[in-house]
Amino acid sequence: MRLPYPIIAACGHISLTDTMASYSLFENPTKNEPVITVSALNQAVARLLEQNFPLTWISGEISNFTRAASGHWYFTLKDADAQVRAVMFRGRAQYASFTPREGDKVEVRAMVGLYTPRGDYQINVETIRRAGLGSLYETFLRLKAQLESEGLFDPTRKKDIPLFARRIAIVTSPNAAALRDVLSAFKRRAPHIELCIYPCPVQGEGAAAKIAQAIATASADPKNELIIVCRGGGSIEDLWAFNEEIVARTIVNCEIPVISGVGHETDFTIADFVADLRAPTPTAAAELAATAQQDWLASLDHQRQRLHRLMHRQLQNQSQQLDWTARRLVSPIASISSKRQNLQIAAQHLRQALQVPAQRGRTRLQQLQQNLLQKRPQVAVHQSRLRSESNAITMAMTNNLRQHQLRLTHLSEQLELLNPQRTLDRGYVILSQADGSLVRSAQQLEANQNFILRTATDLSDVQVKLIGKPRKS
Repeated sequence: MRLPYPIIAACGHISLTDTMASYSLFENPTKNEPVITVSALNQAVARLLEQNFPLTWISGEISNFTRAASGHWYFTLKDADAQVRAVMFRGRAQYASFTPREGDKVEVRAMVGLYTPRGDYQINVETIRRAGLGSLYETFLRLKAQLESEGLFDPTRKKDIPLFARRIAIVTSPNAAALRDVLSAFKRRAPHIELCIYPCPVQGEGAAAKIAQAIATASADPKNELIIVCRGGGSIEDLWAFNEEIVARTIVNCEIPVISGVGHETDFTIADFVADLRAPTPTAAAELAATAQQDWLASLDHQRQRLHRLMHRQLQNQSQQLDWTARRLVSPIASISSKRQNLQIAAQHLRQALQVPAQRGRTRLQQLQQNLLQKRPQVAVHQSRLRSESNAITMAMTNNLRQHQLRLTHLSEQLELLNPQRTLDRGYVILSQADGSLVRSAQQLEANQNFILRTATDLSDVQVKLIGKPRKS
């Protein structure tokens, strides 16, 4: 094993004494030479290793592998010339894709460290993979990401597995143990299904193209209703043919559903992701492709018994219904006679229903006519009385009007006699002050006072110049 940095070069420029300056565990210190404990020494060395060796990929062979009760893995990683102790803690080991075995060639990504309690130099493993798988695995991841971005893994694109497939195509090697497992499973579970084998190599150079051709041939046969692509477990190199893009796209373009049963439960290939259904093993693929015949027979027997019970219950119900109907059934003659009697009774009720209201209506009409005759007014008498009263009113109004006319004439004559204009016509005048008040005596006269003199024909303004002694009339 060749480390990325020579340990001498890595430590040559770092002073161990300077590194120990941060530790306070000294025994009998002197002014010139400090003394440190073993714990401080191991901690300093561990710190130097961690600071100067980043995560590094290291290849080697597994030896003395132990899985502790705590879940941690302890093993030795070695090559032809050297070895190093390794530990992979449970938090990392649980994500490993496989459990290593004695003699496995692996590649680990680890940090160089020191187990300080014992002073043992070791590596702390973060990731483990089988040796030589780095480039293949990267190719696998790139193709997986590409196909996934194209939507080939989308569950909505995948087809449903038929429930009653009558013919199933099997694409695998005729010499593979997986084929024997699949045939045994079908013989045990569903011997009634017709199987058609499309042989092809499942590993090696050119295997992917032949697998794709076999799948396309099986898909083109209209008799096939389902395709199973399978092979047994193996390394990533053994299963690589099922990681090829040509196989993946051929599965996607199949006209009928495809079940992928490649490898063991922990093995995943590109074919598993693009297939319509992934089975963990070839035997599981056969089990998923067809329900066991015994299960179908048991289900049919259960349905038969259920149908028998339903029919028996229906017959019982119909029998009871027939008995109930028979008890209600009477002779047609008796039924007709009963209906005739009912009809006669109904006709009598109808006649009564029509006659009684009509008689009541006639009686009511007669009563109303009598009341009308009794309450009808004496039109001729009232007309004669109306004419007599109208004549009396006319005569009274005429007499009253004549009397008022006579009185009006008398009052008009009296008014005419009292009219001041007539007095003025006889030569008299009316003297009034400026404010319109009448002068009724000479005592109201004053010298140089203006007055209004009214004659029969006009009005004149006059002024009193001299007031003499009043004369007795």
